[in-house]
Amino acid sequence: MKKKNEDKFEDSFLIKNSGIFTKSVHAGEDRSRYADSITTPIVQTSTYVFKDSKDIEDYTKHGKARFEYGRYGNPTELVAERRLSALEGAEDCLIFGSGMSAITTTILALVKSNDHIVITDDAYKKTLEFCSSYLQRFGVECTIVPFGDYEALDKAVKPNTKFIFSESPTNPYLNIFDLVKLKEIAKKHKVLTLIDSTFATPYNQKPLEFGVDLVLHSCTKYLAGHNDILAGAVLGRSELVEEVRKLHKAMGGVIDPHCCYLLLRGLKTFPLRVEKQNQTAMKVARFLESHPQIKKVYYPGLESHPHHKIAKEQMKGFGGVVTFEIKGTLKTAKKFLDSLKLCYIAPSLGGVETLITHPGLVSYYDYSKKERYALGITDTLFRLAVGIEDPEDIIADLDQALKRSTKK
Repeated sequence: MKKKNEDKFEDSFLIKNSGIFTKSVHAGEDRSRYADSITTPIVQTSTYVFKDSKDIEDYTKHGKARFEYGRYGNPTELVAERRLSALEGAEDCLIFGSGMSAITTTILALVKSNDHIVITDDAYKKTLEFCSSYLQRFGVECTIVPFGDYEALDKAVKPNTKFIFSESPTNPYLNIFDLVKLKEIAKKHKVLTLIDSTFATPYNQKPLEFGVDLVLHSCTKYLAGHNDILAGAVLGRSELVEEVRKLHKAMGGVIDPHCCYLLLRGLKTFPLRVEKQNQTAMKVARFLESHPQIKKVYYPGLESHPHHKIAKEQMKGFGGVVTFEIKGTLKTAKKFLDSLKLCYIAPSLGGVETLITHPGLVSYYDYSKKERYALGITDTLFRLAVGIEDPEDIIADLDQALKRSTKK
């Protein structure tokens, strides 16, 4: 699909001056739709028809905006991309079939052999694995620095460094990256900045407003919000996103039209869900922090969190994930997990159902205890992703499970 001459569509597709709730419902859509449908239709096709040879040349020679083949774009996808752009405040957006597809394709599009990148050690496990292992096969060097050590981050940048990559909040400890310091370092060395903002969402945090170059999301989580699709996105300046788009056409990590439809459906209630999850997570975090069976709670909204001040300065809300450690052993942790009645045991987050995971048993099952503990993944660590249930019910379930975990 050509991306030229699309500015003329802007007024009909983007509602620039409206609020986030209005944008979530309307941004990206033309007021006139096929068959007068109130929802964006699913254009379920792999290829598109040219009317005649002139139609072909208008597209190939004169840059007429239209669709050609499903791997290059889809009308349903385009609406979703424009809506996400409006929510994030980005010039352009590109959607992928998964969050990891968005991350890996974006990284590959920005580097070449003999380049160097810097990434923080608190990044998602698979992102770290890709950067520290697979990129080396292509002659790209990766330096991993401790999260929050801005002096080490500054020193890690080399003349051939292409970008700095991090997350905020991070998984599972919900550390908050100081985006002002990040941009200062990047500006000093003239390198790009990439932030995975999945845990924050555009409702709670807008990294582009702090000068970050590209923002990445696993749309699977809060943006779609119903635990029923896989999707990812990269957003930022048009010229950077276009570089990723070129490689995306060759890599083929496309999202199908029906998933785009479900993403659009989820986005309509996205701010309502996240606002509710922010409120619930804060109540749950405060409950857990006061519980005698809890060893430690990690939530940026709590004054006890090491990055609480930074979170208050650059975030509207603190998110729907609460990480905590219980007192006891792995046996205690298993008993707690097995005693839960409302919370589902599942590894994802961002949906309407409350999910809880034990990183040591799931994400790091193939690590030795020594290796896990070196990364801070203890036997009694849990990550809770609150849904939209009544907070009192979530708290009651956690409370009864914690009490059962200590019974012999």
